[in-house]
Amino acid sequence: MKYFSFCILGALLLASCATNRRAAYLQEARADQPVPIEQDYQIRIKPLDRLTVTVNSKNPELAAPFNAASSYNSLSNNPNYTSTTSALQILTVDKEGRIQLPIIGEVDCSGLTRDELAKKIEEDIRAKKMVNDPIVVVQFADVKFSVLGEVARPGQFSITKDRISLFDALAMAGDLTIFGQRDNVALIREENGQRTIHYFDLKDPQILASPYFYLQQDDVIYVTPNKYKAQSGEINQNRSFYLSIISTVVSVATLIVTITKIK
Repeated sequence: MKYFSFCILGALLLASCATNRRAAYLQEARADQPVPIEQDYQIRIKPLDRLTVTVNSKNPELAAPFNAASSYNSLSNNPNYTSTTSALQILTVDKEGRIQLPIIGEVDCSGLTRDELAKKIEEDIRAKKMVNDPIVVVQFADVKFSVLGEVARPGQFSITKDRISLFDALAMAGDLTIFGQRDNVALIREENGQRTIHYFDLKDPQILASPYFYLQQDDVIYVTPNKYKAQSGEINQNRSFYLSIISTVVSVATLIVTITKIK
């Protein structure tokens, strides 16, 4: 009997270890072995992105026209508005990948990072010889991604830095639930007028080298439920269906009994 109990305990321990292994991320990844990042994977500006552009200088009066005119254009319909250099206008990138800046005019920014666009604007201001020491700051106004499916906190999240990874996104969503398939995580991306879907196996360390590992604006991550969650949903649905039938039958039977007593 003791031997039998020992065997059962050993089997349970082995099953537990096997379960933990299946749930682990980056299985068989080699420690202390650097993996080169071939690209910078910074978020790049796309059509319909919303940006803020601020021009600064050691002489604020020289930089003011670049900002005050921009602010005025965005709030000119407000009779209570007073032009200030601290106000920021949100600029929407048009379908051709361009924005319109005060004084500077049209600037092509599609495919550039924030820093690259800032340097481009600085060079343009110097070329016009209006400010010798321009410092341009470009920010995304509302860059977001979505995480759906079997995660603890599904929803839409803001991107607060230039580079955010798949693991960063899952962490913000509270990680996968026990019902999420770790070998079947989908990433949906719209790029160059096309929509693509890429599937990840979170147990495979090769995902670190994937060009989809770092997110872009408007990406959607979907964690597929495993068979246990699907079966649970089916059972609950069937249970509700049968309970509804039973309730209907009971109601009809009660009505028949009531009518019979009245007669």
